[in-house]
Amino acid sequence: MEDKSSVIIFVDDDPQPVGSFRSPINFELDTRKLVDGEHTLRIVSKDPSGREGIRKIPFVVRNGPDINVEGISENEVVDGVLPIMISAYGKGDQKVFLIEGSETPRSIPNWVWILHILFGGWALYYLITQFTI
Repeated sequence: MEDKSSVIIFVDDDPQPVGSFRSPINFELDTRKLVDGEHTLRIVSKDPSGREGIRKIPFVVRNGPDINVEGISENEVVDGVLPIMISAYGKGDQKVFLIEGSETPRSIPNWVWILHILFGGWALYYLITQFTI
């Protein structure tokens, strides 16, 4: 009889395990082989007496290009003509940082415009009250 527990690792509902190991283990899951989306890591453990334990860990893979949409949200009720900005970029080679295309372009938020108008109004008020005699 063995004195260590065994661990079998599955991804999603695949009957073929990713690996079978003796506990304790260090394991690297290569997500580049998985399609983007939701997945489940299922870990089955057997102790030396034969009892099993199962743990499921849901996770989301996003290896493909990131897609950012501005101008419409999920389940939003809309009408008329919508200006929509879509940007998609990949991570590229993760050993070399590329500045171009590394950030998602976005329009200036409304609160920045409001703050700018308020500051301009205050400055105009200050100028008028200080220089009129």
